[in-house]
Amino acid sequence: MTWAPEKTSATNKPGMPAMAKAYARWVNAHGGINGHPLKVLTCNDHNDAVFAAQCAQRAAKENVVAVVGSYSQHSRDFLAPLESAGIPYIGGYGVTDDEFTSPLSYPVNGGEPALLAGLGEQLGKNCGPVALIRPDTIAGDQLPVLLDSGLKSRAHSAAADQRAAEDATEYARQTQQALTHATSDPAERGCVVPALGDRTDTFMDSFRRDRQNYPKVSTGTVLGSVDQSLIDATGGRSSPYEGSFVTGWYPTSNDSRWDQMRSVIKEQAFGDNRIDPADAGVQTTWIAYTVLKAVLESLGDEKVTSLAIRRALDNGLKVTTGGLTPTLSWRFEDLIAAVDFPRLVNADVTFQVVRQGLLTAQRRGFVNVSRTLENAD
Repeated sequence: MTWAPEKTSATNKPGMPAMAKAYARWVNAHGGINGHPLKVLTCNDHNDAVFAAQCAQRAAKENVVAVVGSYSQHSRDFLAPLESAGIPYIGGYGVTDDEFTSPLSYPVNGGEPALLAGLGEQLGKNCGPVALIRPDTIAGDQLPVLLDSGLKSRAHSAAADQRAAEDATEYARQTQQALTHATSDPAERGCVVPALGDRTDTFMDSFRRDRQNYPKVSTGTVLGSVDQSLIDATGGRSSPYEGSFVTGWYPTSNDSRWDQMRSVIKEQAFGDNRIDPADAGVQTTWIAYTVLKAVLESLGDEKVTSLAIRRALDNGLKVTTGGLTPTLSWRFEDLIAAVDFPRLVNADVTFQVVRQGLLTAQRRGFVNVSRTLENAD
């Protein structure tokens, strides 16, 4: 099963369940896995705790062997039913801390923790005063801690923390406060960090207008709050994101390592505008199903059950993803030494910048933020 919120007033990730269905069609069109078809169920969590729990309960009722490549902010509500049923959670988006603590969670990226810590390191080298605008939610409460851990690793002062309603429709007050803080040191170029998911674009509407009076202010954000399609939709080279610093989990979307995913989308989902190959959710779902496929292939003729999948993962199966991530493995010795994130195995991020309307690599290769996360207070 794959779930994500769709058609809500806040964050939506319709591309993730759509990618899951396309992946299943592709696998089945080429003989299945070990000769067996892959059946994928999808569920809409509506950005609601009750619906998230119902998705998990449905997974248990329908004997789902794994939940793969999903997004939900309500991990406390869906993890308990999954844990009771023994169903592994493979490659969640990483938006909540619980995804990095549950023994049945097998993350493929460093989630929001790695992105914010990495962005702090990136901005610590490039910015003066930093202002963070983030949702006033439980998930949002962790963002300033993680951003500050990265800033402090570069001997930078903490960011100004500004909260906003998750479903806000305007950000005039937050924009002005952020710009005022970012220009508090006239000798340095300040940075504003909107970490608002789908609402980042709404914030940038206000920011674009007011920024004209503050030409020295730059922006920094994380993949998921901005991607190439959003940059294109907001003006390309004239986009308010031009010059922005962006931290991501994976290589840029035009990297050749994504060619197979693009081929699958073209083959099985041509014309499905829910699936954007530049979307971090779609990319995470692709990687999560790559893991699932490797696990199932490793089982050979063994009966496929949730227990068999967990046993294979816990016993040190190594999964390669074509260079999109480091080799993934979830043994105890593969976990990083971050107390708050004991299930985190991939702390690599990429530093990107928007140049001439394109997300491009600011530096080659991955940056590992394990030590920053281990030192996060």
